[in-house]
Amino acid sequence: MDMGILGLGRHGLNSFEQIAIVGVLLAAFISLAYAWFLRGKVLKNDKGTAKMQEVWNAIREGAESYLGRQLRTILPLIGVLTVLMFLSVYIVPPTQEATKEFGASAQIVIAVGRAIAFIMGATFSLLVGQLGMRMAIQANVRVASASRRGFNEALSIAYYSGTITGMLTDGLGLLGGTSIFIVFGTAAPDVLLGFGFGGTLLALFMRVGGGIYTKAADVGADLVGKVEKDIPEDDPRNAAVIADLVGDNVGDCAGMAADIFESYEVTIVSGLILGLALVTIDPTHSLKWIVYPLIIRAIGVISSIIGTFTVPIWEHFPIKFLRAHDAEGSMFRSYEVSSVFTIFWSFLLALAYANDWRLSALTAIGVGLAVAYNPLTSYFTSTKKPPVKEIVESTETGPATTILSGLAVGMESSVWALLVIAIAFVLALLLYGNESSPTYVLYAVAMIGIGMLSHTGNNVAMDSYGPISDNANGIGEMAWHDMEDAETVKARQIMADLDAVGNTTKAITKGVAIASAVIAAVSLFASYITDVGHVQAALVLQGQLAASQVLTSIRVSETGVFVGLLLGGALPWLFSSLSIRAVSRAAAMIVEEVRRQFRIPGIMEGTTKPDYARVVGISTGAAQKELVPLATISVLVPLLVGLVLGVEALGGFLAGIILSGQLLAVFMANTGGAWDNAKKSIEDEPRDLVKNTGKGSERHKASVVGDTVGDPLKDTAGPALNPMIKVANLVSLIAAPLIVSLRLGDPIVIVIISVVLLAGSLWALRTSKRKMATLKAAK
Repeated sequence: MDMGILGLGRHGLNSFEQIAIVGVLLAAFISLAYAWFLRGKVLKNDKGTAKMQEVWNAIREGAESYLGRQLRTILPLIGVLTVLMFLSVYIVPPTQEATKEFGASAQIVIAVGRAIAFIMGATFSLLVGQLGMRMAIQANVRVASASRRGFNEALSIAYYSGTITGMLTDGLGLLGGTSIFIVFGTAAPDVLLGFGFGGTLLALFMRVGGGIYTKAADVGADLVGKVEKDIPEDDPRNAAVIADLVGDNVGDCAGMAADIFESYEVTIVSGLILGLALVTIDPTHSLKWIVYPLIIRAIGVISSIIGTFTVPIWEHFPIKFLRAHDAEGSMFRSYEVSSVFTIFWSFLLALAYANDWRLSALTAIGVGLAVAYNPLTSYFTSTKKPPVKEIVESTETGPATTILSGLAVGMESSVWALLVIAIAFVLALLLYGNESSPTYVLYAVAMIGIGMLSHTGNNVAMDSYGPISDNANGIGEMAWHDMEDAETVKARQIMADLDAVGNTTKAITKGVAIASAVIAAVSLFASYITDVGHVQAALVLQGQLAASQVLTSIRVSETGVFVGLLLGGALPWLFSSLSIRAVSRAAAMIVEEVRRQFRIPGIMEGTTKPDYARVVGISTGAAQKELVPLATISVLVPLLVGLVLGVEALGGFLAGIILSGQLLAVFMANTGGAWDNAKKSIEDEPRDLVKNTGKGSERHKASVVGDTVGDPLKDTAGPALNPMIKVANLVSLIAAPLIVSLRLGDPIVIVIISVVLLAGSLWALRTSKRKMATLKAAK
């Protein structure tokens, strides 16, 4: 057999496909090289005055302390799960593809491969989050300094810093998935499950921990500083202000980067699993179903590089109608450049290589879905649009009407977001609904997810831009709070403008992340049905199962499935409840500490420096205490449902999680984003307490209440649902073969395992609901 390039010939790839896979690998390295290039471009900018660097150092030390403690918390669990990843393959028969690739050694090879892939996925997710956050911290003080010289320079530094994280996400995600395919060939999907689960689990940890940290600090700082003491948001007299700025980095930078990275991984995993199923169904047995999505991802990387590099040019673009009028417009233009590039090359690839124009149409639908989320989310969260203006008007009559109008905006936005996703799925059905197998439609859905996340570099850049500009604003506020010269006033306005856009871009990328999570979960759901069917078909050949029992679809009319659907729909609500409770407990501790420090003589007068490190320590400790219980619930509950009710009911459970989780996540993200920008709209008004306008007015206080309620919704509970949905789906997909085998065995074994899983779930629930006194005692 001709081994071909990098041994790819042994997997049955033709010459073009071998060259294409090498090109995909090269694109991954180009992405990482571009990130390194941008790093140098950002770091060459100055860090401003000594006072700015003093504030910056406090933020940097706090963020690094948090990430170090988080790593120590999760490493033991990663070790245990690595062993379980190995056993998840070793205790069930190898697949036909694995046997074909590796013969008699298939079982041990795939078991070791999945364990290593799990470690690799977790490591890559950790690197994306940690390196991205560290780069954001390096950028924030440089953005603050650049704002003294001009808008475009400050925008470029903030956006390029975010792009570094985006390129790391692209490069490492593509490198991991492609490397596993090169080594394992058509058996790669079995190994990629470990890669996806490693990335997803780390994302859950970073999302939950970062979200609790950032919003506990933010809520504590706002309630005492703005509401009780009537001082500005980032006033240096507030002991929680550094913890608040640290939280922007560990939550919105590290957490979101890891979140989108695992969506990037999971869509590749599901695409290859379903692609492999089509290879066996397709009369030509063409490997295009596996190779095409990898090439599309490589095209997306190059598209993101081109698009992100154009951001600074749009403000002064020579063609007037294409010119951007603010930072948000510049980012949207760059995204559109990337989109046009990807769609163009995907059509050429589909026609020249796959000989199926419908594949490129799916890519275009996915790209279009991501593009559609930009104006859709912007409409419900931008200060310039009617929904936020409606909330601003409602502040005239107090906090209650502010809360009500914000809830209404969030509820409506969730409906439209779901409708856009449903339209994309209907288009997939129209394109492939007439094929011989429903697997074609399921693969089409996975390809929409591939297309949607093809511009991950742009998405992560837009998201990281938000906390970078927010931190820059905070550094300026703290360093220049007693300066009113013309240059400082101009710099403050530039940073305020950048920060306001950052709120909208964060909301947009949260919307894209939620939508991508739903599509990735639907793709995994389809993979779940396919994989369970394959396992059951093998058991039929062994005489252990009747042919009529092979799973081909999920029937909601079955009582067990409907019960699973109800339980799955309830899990996101329980998870969100526990997340918000965690923020409430931690925020209460911070409120008490900030109040205590304000009672110290000299703090309010500005002659005594607050103990920022103490509040940072409280936030860090509180966030870490919540990580393991919430992750435990996400992992154990699906296993319990599958063992007790069966694999078909577990499928219903996954469907319930996807639907309920999507609606709830979008609702919380957009509600919080709208309240936040309504508050900023009032803060931008001239301060006049007689006319009830500007900071310190009753309208402002009402908006602060709305923003405070919305903070844990948009930055903790809502975003944390993304990885939770995918953790549940991946755990189910990995455990499905074992569940099928166990339910054919001794019922006593099922009872014992179920009792252990139930006990673990109840422990996690009880731990997450413990009272404040327990937390205080644990400090």
